[in-house]
Amino acid sequence: MNDSQIIREIKDGNVQLYTLLIERYERKILAFIYHMLKSSNLESMAEDLCQETFYKAYRSLQTFREVEASFSTWLYTIARNTVLSELRKQKMQQVSLEDSGIQPQVSADSQPEHSILRHEKVSMVRKAINNLPEKQRSALILREYYQLDYQEIASILGQTVSSVKSLLFRARASVKMQLEPYIEEPILEEYEGMNSR
Repeated sequence: MNDSQIIREIKDGNVQLYTLLIERYERKILAFIYHMLKSSNLESMAEDLCQETFYKAYRSLQTFREVEASFSTWLYTIARNTVLSELRKQKMQQVSLEDSGIQPQVSADSQPEHSILRHEKVSMVRKAINNLPEKQRSALILREYYQLDYQEIASILGQTVSSVKSLLFRARASVKMQLEPYIEEPILEEYEGMNSR
C-alpha cells in the first residue's frame, strides 16, 4: 500500500494502519530531528520530539490534503515546527556547536597533527553552519544531508522554490566566507602533495 491508500484507510476508521506510516518514516524523521537538535546540544530529546511529531500528525491526519503536499513533506514540516517550538521553549538557539562535546572519530594510528587538523576543520564547519539563520540552516541540512529536492524543501519551509535556491546560495556563500580566513596555503599544498602519492 502506498501512503495515499493507507491515509484513506485511516480516515475511514482503520486507525491501526498508522503504524505502517510510523515504520516507514520513523528513522528518517528521527535522524532529521536529531540533526536539528545537534547544534543546540539537545540530541537527547530527539526520540521524544519524534514521537510528538507522529502524535501531532495522527491528530491532524483528517486535515491532511494530498493536493498540497506529499505525506513525507507534511511530516517533515511537522517535525521541523516541533523542534523549533522546543528550541524556543529552551531558549537554546544560539548554543554553539563547539559546546556540544561531539568529536569526530579518528583512527588510532592517525598522526596527531592530522587528527587535530581534522577536528578543527569539523569544528569550523559545524560552527559556520550553526551561525546561519534558521531558514538557511534548515534548507542546507535538508538539501545536503537528506538530499531532498527543491520542491520538498520549499514545502517544508513554507517558501517558493526560487526562495529555497536563494536560501541555499546564501547559506553556502556564508559558510564559505566564514571558513575562508582559516584556509591556509601550506595546508592545501600538503593535502595536494598527499593526493599525488
